[in-house]
Amino acid sequence: MPLRNPTNLNNCDEARDLATLQSLAIPILRIQNQSQNYRSCMMLSTHNVKHLSKIPILNAEALILNLEDGVSAEQKPYALVLCAITLASYPKVEKKLIVRVNALEEGGMEEIMYLNPFMPDAIRIPKIRTIAEVERALELIDDSIEVHLSIETKEAWLALGSLAIHPRIKAYYLGVLDLFADLGLSQYLFTPDNPTAHYLLSHFLITARACGIKPVSFVYQEYKNSEGLRDWLELEKKMGFDTKGAISPNQVELIHEIFGYSKDDIERAREIIALFEEHASCGITGFVDERYGFIDEPIYKGALGILQYKS
Repeated sequence: MPLRNPTNLNNCDEARDLATLQSLAIPILRIQNQSQNYRSCMMLSTHNVKHLSKIPILNAEALILNLEDGVSAEQKPYALVLCAITLASYPKVEKKLIVRVNALEEGGMEEIMYLNPFMPDAIRIPKIRTIAEVERALELIDDSIEVHLSIETKEAWLALGSLAIHPRIKAYYLGVLDLFADLGLSQYLFTPDNPTAHYLLSHFLITARACGIKPVSFVYQEYKNSEGLRDWLELEKKMGFDTKGAISPNQVELIHEIFGYSKDDIERAREIIALFEEHASCGITGFVDERYGFIDEPIYKGALGILQYKS
C-alpha cells in the first residue's frame, strides 16, 4: 500500500504522536533527480505539515527540506520523521528534493543515517569548517545521494577551493549572514553597492565554478521586499550566477524571471548550435556569422547551457 501524502496528516492526532509517525516512515525506491539545472532553491520547514503538503504546487525547481535553523529542539524528532515520510511520498518528482540536516556534531550524523534509506536527491551539510568534516559526511551519506555544502564559516571560506574533494559534492550554498557574523562584520554592510559584497560574491562564484561546483547565492531574508530582491538578482546575473535560495513562492517567481531566458534568447541559442554543428561537421570550429558574429566552441557551449534551463 502506498504511503499517505503528508497532506493527510493535517489536524490529525498522528502529527502529535511520534511513534505513529515513525510507523508511517517506510522507505521506498525513489528515482532520484540528478539534474543540476535548477535556478531556485526554496526552503521548507519539515515540521510544518501545511508547507510540506504544498510541494506538488510549488514552482521552485529545488526544495530544501530543512531540519536545521527554524526547527526547535523539541520539534526536530517530528521534523525528521515527517521529512522521511515526505521523501517516501514522492518516488518520482521533477523538483529536486534536498535535505538540510543539522551540523554533523549536532545531530546531523544521526539524521543522515536515518534518511539514507529514503534516498533524498541531496543532503546539505551546514556549518562546515574542515576538510575532515567533508570526508566524514561523504562516509556517512549513501553513495547514491549528492552532497551539498553550506559555506557560512570563516574556515569554510578560507578552504573554499579545497572542499570539493569528491565528484559527489555538487553544490555550495552561500550563507552570507552567518559568514558575516563569524567574520565579525555587520550584516548591514551587505548591500548591492558595497564593494565587500561584490568581492564576496565574485570570489564565491569563480572559486565554486573553478572547482566544478554549482554556486547557489544567498537567501534574501526580506521576503516582502521584491525590489530589494530584484536589485540583488540583477547584480548576480551580471556576475554569472544562475541559482539562488528562496523562502517564498513570490521570491521564486522573481528568481525565474531574472535568471530565466526569453524566447528570443532561446531561439538565438538554437540557431547558434545549429550553425556551429553544421560547420563542425566540415571541420570548421571557428567562423563569422552575419547575424551573430564570431562563433567558436565556447560560444557553442554557452548556447547549449541556455537550452538546459527552462524559459
